[in-house]
Amino acid sequence: MINPLSGPDRVDFHHHVFPGGAQATLLRRKLVDATGWEFPGGAPRWTPEASLAFMDGHGIRTAVLSLPNDLEHDLAPEQRQSFAREVNDLAHQAVLDHPGRFGFFAHLPCPTDVDAALAELRYALDELGADGVTLTNVYGTGEDALSIGDEVFEPLWAELDRRRALVFLHGEQTQGRNRRPNRFLPTPVSEVPNETYKGAADLVTRGRKRRYPHARIILSHSGGSTPFLAARVAVLSPHLGCELSPDEILEDFRTFYFETALSGFTTNLTALEDFVPPEQILFGTDFPAASPEMTGWYTKNVDSYFAGRPELHARIMHGNAETLLPRLSRSTP
Repeated sequence: MINPLSGPDRVDFHHHVFPGGAQATLLRRKLVDATGWEFPGGAPRWTPEASLAFMDGHGIRTAVLSLPNDLEHDLAPEQRQSFAREVNDLAHQAVLDHPGRFGFFAHLPCPTDVDAALAELRYALDELGADGVTLTNVYGTGEDALSIGDEVFEPLWAELDRRRALVFLHGEQTQGRNRRPNRFLPTPVSEVPNETYKGAADLVTRGRKRRYPHARIILSHSGGSTPFLAARVAVLSPHLGCELSPDEILEDFRTFYFETALSGFTTNLTALEDFVPPEQILFGTDFPAASPEMTGWYTKNVDSYFAGRPELHARIMHGNAETLLPRLSRSTP
């Protein structure tokens, strides 16, 4: 068990839900085979009870459940739709069964199937009360891979902007473009953080972030390398024809939110504080993809980093979350 700081009252923005049926088990196995990542022995199969036990040990009041998209990219369209519905109904049931402990970001069928994605978005937001949606920076593999800023996703971004929706953007895990260098550097270790950065850079340089400013986007894992590489994009991309100026590119990069899952380390946190206002930094763990011991190591680092600034620590643990999702506020009736 982790001994959290006194009264941290955390909101976890990076907490995964996963169905337990045969199709989901097959997808999980394919994910392991494709990426080289092995789920730690201390990371249990997901159930609401497993999450609650973890949350209680880490001082987490509420976890916002999500599942990165495109695990099911090679399924038939109707199977992708049924899988998304299964994920969303499962997460919604956890919200109903455990009031105040869970929220969720809706899982969408591959957004290249625009009609199916928009239909599931409406169902999840309007009927299930989802807190937002989760998206991945790349859909498809190899030459067929499409980045999230591609024009095919324009109707989805327009709807997200219209609804002022909250979007959790995760780096792709299905080797859309990159293979692991060795067995110690599976895709989730070596590529997912960089894919998150590439998704952010794609949205900025194509002008999507500026065109749809009301869609509030949280970058997973502190944005990966975003705080370190945004300036590189800002100066070099205009040379290649990007219509935005360096200052405009940096301005748009600084409109993202960032959560701390598997990136709670002095170097990362110092960079984040220098890059964005403190109200854009959120807490995350990545349970149960990472074990309680792994997530505890990062959480302890975050607590230690902000230990001398208790008001800021409280904002990052839950205050900023309550601003983004007012339903989480203790004062909400």
